[in-house]
Amino acid sequence: MELIDGNRIAGKIIKDLKKEVSQLSGPPPAITFIKVGEDPASIAYVNRKQKIARELGMLSQIIDFPQNVTQKSLYQKIHELNQDNSIHGILIQSPLPPHLDEKEVFNQVSPLKDVDGFNAANLGKLCQEDDTGFIACTPAGIIELLKASNVTTEGKHIVILGRSLIVGKPAALLLLKKSPLGNATVTICHSKTKNLSSILKQADIIIVAIGQPHFLKVDMIRKDIVVIDVGINRIKDPSTNLGYRLVGDVDFDNVSKIVSKITPVPGGVGPMTVAMLMKNTLKAYHQQKKINK
Repeated sequence: MELIDGNRIAGKIIKDLKKEVSQLSGPPPAITFIKVGEDPASIAYVNRKQKIARELGMLSQIIDFPQNVTQKSLYQKIHELNQDNSIHGILIQSPLPPHLDEKEVFNQVSPLKDVDGFNAANLGKLCQEDDTGFIACTPAGIIELLKASNVTTEGKHIVILGRSLIVGKPAALLLLKKSPLGNATVTICHSKTKNLSSILKQADIIIVAIGQPHFLKVDMIRKDIVVIDVGINRIKDPSTNLGYRLVGDVDFDNVSKIVSKITPVPGGVGPMTVAMLMKNTLKAYHQQKKINK
């Protein structure tokens, strides 16, 4: 079994981006993070993203809104940032409070600054295989992981567990692309899928993104396949200082014994998501620089 080291692969991407940013003339790329409420996980994620952005030499800021922010106030700030030529990327940290419609909020971000790739315009470009758009960071990171690990997708049967707009659907579109990193036969499974086990046993590659700890068991899959675990879940563990530990959607200890390659949690897909966000921000910077000449 080969462990797919997301930290190492993301580290190389970050190193290359840092070199590219250092060679730019004029003001550097700038990204703004919008966070609503005080969810501890959201705070940690945003702070981590900002830390990496600053290490790359990018400008970044976090704009905090209270949990009860009105839709009007949030939209007003997003529209201001859309018009600010010094800001190249805008990220809305999810999840948002229930009174805000996430899809509608994502669609307020200018497609040119939508470095998370969740705006309908960018999802449409992905569907059309238009490379000028921004691809959602986690699916883009998965493709880079497969590429760096010499895993071919062409002609393979790839089963994706989960149909979210953040991972499942854009990942399927990427893997269907007419390109060497696509050309796969893709099956998406979800909570209403019947005969899940028989579908999983046909897979050459399985991508799991459902937010259920240790869901994928060793008896659900066949030997020598590739498993990409997108899940990140907290489970109680009194033996740790924090009282919990992070695990994926895959029963790693047992599944890892029979597969050819697998991503760990943490240290697999997570670092790649942040690396691809930075890559998208640099891409947005270059695109806007051409437009604003």
